[in-house]
Amino acid sequence: MNAPPAGAVSVAAHAKVNLLLRILAREADGFHGIETLFCLLDLADQVVAERRENTGVSIEVAGGETGPPDDNLAVRAARLVLEATGNRFGIRLTLEKRIAVRAGLGGGSSDAAAALLAVNRLAGDAVPRHELLQFAARVGSDVPFFLTGAPLALAWGHGERLLRLPPLPPAPALLLTPSDSVATPDAYGWLDAARVGTGRRGAVALDLDALGAWGDVARLSGNDFESVVFGRLPAVRQAFEALAATRPLLCRMTGSGSTLFAVYRTARDREDAVLQLGRKFGATRPVQTMAVPAEGPAIATPLA
Repeated sequence: MNAPPAGAVSVAAHAKVNLLLRILAREADGFHGIETLFCLLDLADQVVAERRENTGVSIEVAGGETGPPDDNLAVRAARLVLEATGNRFGIRLTLEKRIAVRAGLGGGSSDAAAALLAVNRLAGDAVPRHELLQFAARVGSDVPFFLTGAPLALAWGHGERLLRLPPLPPAPALLLTPSDSVATPDAYGWLDAARVGTGRRGAVALDLDALGAWGDVARLSGNDFESVVFGRLPAVRQAFEALAATRPLLCRMTGSGSTLFAVYRTARDREDAVLQLGRKFGATRPVQTMAVPAEGPAIATPLA
C-alpha cells in the first residue's frame, strides 16, 4: 500500500491463531463463553483511516470480499469512536486485505481494533484506553485481544477478559486454508447440536508455567470446533491430516476454521512441508509467530 495521505493514520491489523480454544455452554443472551490462548502472527491487513469534513464512515476494500459496509466490523468500530466524540468529522477507511476472510484468523476483528486506534488518534486520542476496550468488546469477542497488541494472551468470558503472557519464542509457522469456508454462526450451531444431552464442559486447570515453551503448549492445545467442522467438511479434515503428517511441533485448526496451522522447529521443516503439501489441500502461506507487541498507529502526517 502507498503512503497514507495527509491527515490519515495507518495501522497494521495482524492475524491470530488459537493455540487453545474451548467453547463453554450457551448462555441466556445467546452467546457462548470461551477459554482461549491467542497468538499473534506477522501476517497483517493494512487499515488507513482518513479524516473527512462530511459525517459518517465510508470504506474501500482491496484484496478480498468483506460483505456490505454496514456489516463490516471496522466500519462499526469507527462509528463508535465518532459517536463518542460528537460526530465532529467523517472517516474514509481504506482496507487492504491480506488475511483470508471467514478463515478463523481474526482478520475482521483485527481490522476493527485497528479502526478503533486509528479513528481515535484522528480525534486526538479523546477516548481513554479503558473505554476503547469496552468498545472493542461490543464489536466482537476477538477485538479486545487485537486492541492490546499482545503477542500472547489467555482470554475468557466473551473474550473481553485477558491475561497478557510472556511471548513464546518466535517460530516459523504455516497456514493451510482449504477451499471450504466456515461461517462462525454455523460452527456454533453444529457444536450446540452435537452437545445436546451431553451436559456442561468440565473445568480445566491451566498452569501458566507450562505455557512458556512450544512443546508444552502443544500438549495443552486443542480446539472444540475441530470435531464438528471435520465431520461436516471432509476436505478440511483431510487437509488437517495432511498437515499433521508434515511432523510439526503443533498442528490445529484456528478459530471456527477453516484455516489450519502448524508450527515448526525450523524454517527448513516448514519449506519441506510446503513441498509435501503442494496445492492439493488448499492455499498455503508461510508466516511467523510474533514475540513482540504489535505496533500502534503510525501517523502519516501531524493533524492540522
